[in-house]
Amino acid sequence: MTTSKHQAEIETLERAFWESMVDNDPKVATGMLTEPSLMVSGHGAMRFDHAAYTRMAMDTKHRVLEYRISEMEVLSPSDAVAIATYRVHQKMEMDGKPMEMNVVDSSTWVKIAGDWKCAAHTECPDASRA
Repeated sequence: MTTSKHQAEIETLERAFWESMVDNDPKVATGMLTEPSLMVSGHGAMRFDHAAYTRMAMDTKHRVLEYRISEMEVLSPSDAVAIATYRVHQKMEMDGKPMEMNVVDSSTWVKIAGDWKCAAHTECPDASRA
């Protein structure tokens, strides 16, 4: 995979999105999402709009407390599309209990009216770091 000319922009956006989760600020995140957006995780595949994302982000049963991103790669098949892949170590609270996870994520970003928006995100357990 080659490094993209959009690498720094996309890295900044990914980190800002994760920070919005730690800060419990879904307004920042929804400003970075297409509407609708897609997500695939251990909970399955889903399509959601900004209101649904806000409800998910405000759910007090699940909260990201800390994260560390590593090994980010960004590929741009065109000037208007960027795909990021990376690893994340995250500390979370799930149903009131602390937990830590290592995951592998990918995000597909599209440029719409000059702004990057995340259209799809995937996350799966990182079996290599279990």
